[in-house]
Amino acid sequence: MHTKNTYFYYSHHSLLFVLAHMANAMPISIKYHKPKLVVPARVTPHETKRLSEIDDQGTIRFQIPILMFYKYNSSMKGKDPAKFIKDGLSKTLVFYYPLAGRLIEGPNKKLMVNCNSEGIMFIEADANVELDKLGDSIKPPCPYLDLLLYNVPGSDGIIGCPLLLVQVTRFTCGGFAVGFRLNHTMMDAYGIKMFLNALSELIQGASTPSILPVWQRHLLSARSSPCITCIHHEFDEQIESKIAWESFEDKLIQQSFFFGNEEMEVIKKQVSSNCKSTKFELLVAFLWKCRTIALDLPLEEIVHLTLLMNIRGKSLKFELPPGYYGNAFITPAVISKAGLLCSNPLTYAVELVKKVKDHLNEEYVKSMTDLMVIKGRPEITKSWNFLISDNRYAGFDEFDFGWGNPIFGGVPKATSFISFGVSVKNDKGEKGVLIAISLPPLAMKKLQDIYKMTFTNIEQVNIISKM
Repeated sequence: MHTKNTYFYYSHHSLLFVLAHMANAMPISIKYHKPKLVVPARVTPHETKRLSEIDDQGTIRFQIPILMFYKYNSSMKGKDPAKFIKDGLSKTLVFYYPLAGRLIEGPNKKLMVNCNSEGIMFIEADANVELDKLGDSIKPPCPYLDLLLYNVPGSDGIIGCPLLLVQVTRFTCGGFAVGFRLNHTMMDAYGIKMFLNALSELIQGASTPSILPVWQRHLLSARSSPCITCIHHEFDEQIESKIAWESFEDKLIQQSFFFGNEEMEVIKKQVSSNCKSTKFELLVAFLWKCRTIALDLPLEEIVHLTLLMNIRGKSLKFELPPGYYGNAFITPAVISKAGLLCSNPLTYAVELVKKVKDHLNEEYVKSMTDLMVIKGRPEITKSWNFLISDNRYAGFDEFDFGWGNPIFGGVPKATSFISFGVSVKNDKGEKGVLIAISLPPLAMKKLQDIYKMTFTNIEQVNIISKM
């Protein structure tokens, strides 16, 4: 069904009332106003723009959610956040006008955006609860995601649907939540940060964004004679396995794990002193090993670790302009037999993770873009693959629309096989990283036990390396 017809049908329902009864979450009701399309405040170019090969790879053809929660601010008394944000979106779309268009698909699954100014989807809503009552449930995995980002029927496709859906939900205390659901093919975390920064600036009176957006997707397109010149384990064909990951996908549950300075010190003590690494390399290696132990796989099973690595600002022969807001990352993977990963000291996993950095060069980027064309834009393998994206510095907890910084901002949950690292504060006010992980129930229970054993007594000696 074409999206215009869907909106016409939906417009007969001016209000929608939903009651949420969720396990381990406070039941809340939300009243939705009629969804609207927000178009650019001024006339924008009508044209067709091609996405890059990194934009239209199979893995990121999905909608990525972001939630931000704002407390009541007495200096903004009487001002409606929904109106401010809706007006700001209209102004921001003048500069980011492709987002007001619709994707079309050409030969060989090539994605292009028809810049037709149809607009983005905007929903205004009211919840019957005070924001404080939700407590830590606003952090990943947030049980209210489907309420705070209502899926308007027919709006969540990749082709021919709105590229951005925004919902502003007011709480009875005067606080509010802003939800963004973005077609990931259009931009990555850096691009979203640029867009939200522009939105914040324009809401607060600027006439133009401090960084103007740049399209130039040709910079990450395939070569005229595409050629795969590197090994890309992230796109390995499905490996024959005694246990298929796909058989678990509809049974997965999610839990989040917090890592602050104390937790990182415990992990660091498990690694040999001559193994130099960053905190995130340590954390990723630790989680990959623990997750694999929890899955209890056959010793010979091949497991993958895939990292999303930003290529902006790196020493490459080509340089992306500061305003480039498209997807600009590679996804190199390392592999190991499950038995080796689980039985070796953590240093083994850390050294494998460090090798991922070797892939950050121009030839790997070009080889990856060429692979998309040659292999028909494949998805990253799901065969026992732990894929993690570091969003700690995306700044989703720093966007001020006039009400100050959010008390939480970030990707509110993991997908079935992608985890996101988000910046949060624990109950002591200490800043750290929170990572939501999806696993089958029995494996999740084992992972929780490993976490508790390792960090309940923060002074205890290494336990994981003895497992």
